[in-house]
Amino acid sequence: MLGENNPFEESALTSILVVSDMARSKAFYVDVLGAKIFREYGGDSLVLEFIGNWILLVTPGGPTEDKPDTHFSTPPDKNSVSHSFTIRVKDCAKSYEILKQQGVHFITPPLSKGSETRCFFHDPDGHLFEISEYRVQ
Repeated sequence: MLGENNPFEESALTSILVVSDMARSKAFYVDVLGAKIFREYGGDSLVLEFIGNWILLVTPGGPTEDKPDTHFSTPPDKNSVSHSFTIRVKDCAKSYEILKQQGVHFITPPLSKGSETRCFFHDPDGHLFEISEYRVQ
């Protein structure tokens, strides 16, 4: 426990996702997933509030003065994952049906293993999302 020396006291975590088409991604996150727009920056970045968290959508680019060796790019292959989101829900089957009706394409229908039921989908650029329901046994 860091106590007084906690460098992240009163902070929030923002996940950055690189997207190839800002308008398409904005429509997906706002209209399909229900994210709220917090701030837009001239068409190349967008801050969203999503389930009590922050997501920053950015277009490919870089480097910049504060990260001179870093380039932002979309996932090269949606089947190779280095980052994903898990959304814990009360009813996985219900969430699956609602999102499916809104055009979300799932990898498989919800599957149960032990006390968990889950299913996965990708956003328009291949970022992986998991919908997960945990039942106490």
